[in-house]
Amino acid sequence: MKAVVVENYDSIDGISIKEMPMPDIPPGGVRVRIGAAAIGFVDGLKVQGLYQTKDPLPFVPGTEFAGVVEAAAGDVATFKPGMPVVGMVRSGALAEYISVPPAALKHLPPNIAFEAGASFQANYLTGLYALDARAELRKGETLLVLGAAGGVGIAAVQLGKLMGAKVIAAASTHEKREFAKGYGADETIDYTKADWRDTLKGLTGGNGPDVIFDPVGGEVALQAFRSIAWRGRHLVVGFASGTIPALAFNLPLLKGGALLGVDLAQIQKREPETHTRLMAQLFDWLASGRLSPVVGKVVPFENFREAFKTMQSRSALGKMIVKFS
Repeated sequence: MKAVVVENYDSIDGISIKEMPMPDIPPGGVRVRIGAAAIGFVDGLKVQGLYQTKDPLPFVPGTEFAGVVEAAAGDVATFKPGMPVVGMVRSGALAEYISVPPAALKHLPPNIAFEAGASFQANYLTGLYALDARAELRKGETLLVLGAAGGVGIAAVQLGKLMGAKVIAAASTHEKREFAKGYGADETIDYTKADWRDTLKGLTGGNGPDVIFDPVGGEVALQAFRSIAWRGRHLVVGFASGTIPALAFNLPLLKGGALLGVDLAQIQKREPETHTRLMAQLFDWLASGRLSPVVGKVVPFENFREAFKTMQSRSALGKMIVKFS
């Protein structure tokens, strides 16, 4: 089979597609023929060895995928050949086939394309965990989403609306702001403008946002916290700006505000009951049509570098998808 292989932590141009043996099916395992895989910001960092944890070399990148069960071990009852599935793993999704334990898979609801399935789990679980379990976002509150046109940002926009919030989408270009508006944002803000906090103040009746969803970090995160409502909650999701901000401790005191960390990698291990509840909610919304995953640019497998580079340039709208023939 063909797979993207990282042999040395390198630039995107330094990795390539190689021939690899078909993965075995261990006892209790399932082999999936992958139809589509998602590329997120973290995937680009991992390939270059810039993420906070490193995958042992060599490795196949990619954490999210959708496809069809090709074969399963005899002791697996929940997944049979021909079943459409979605999966999430530490690595290995940028390949034609992958072998995983059943716990890594979910049944893909009927009429959901592989591209949508592959873009679903990480972004929407991050968003719902942040807004529901961490911030306890309530109906009628105001939610400010920074980086609102990216994969996890646009998920937060959609989820915020489903939860009954007023959603203000902050993004750096007119195209991105219109994109967020198309997925439910009530208002938009250009946070590259010097007076953007004045605009935010006007949109919130002088109170500021109750919840800030922040996958961006950097200076914009500090300025956003300075505008937060009394007893507001600032969700620290990531640092797409490349800069981790340092917050003066007097600001939470003066604002009565809280910083809340959101780490997708730890949810299932540390809060298994919450993870189960949120996943059930997400897949119920997906199956019922109340939630439609936003699929960004789709590129063929042989052009996988384009997906990584689009993410690096921060020009992606939604989640980048690599499609297999």
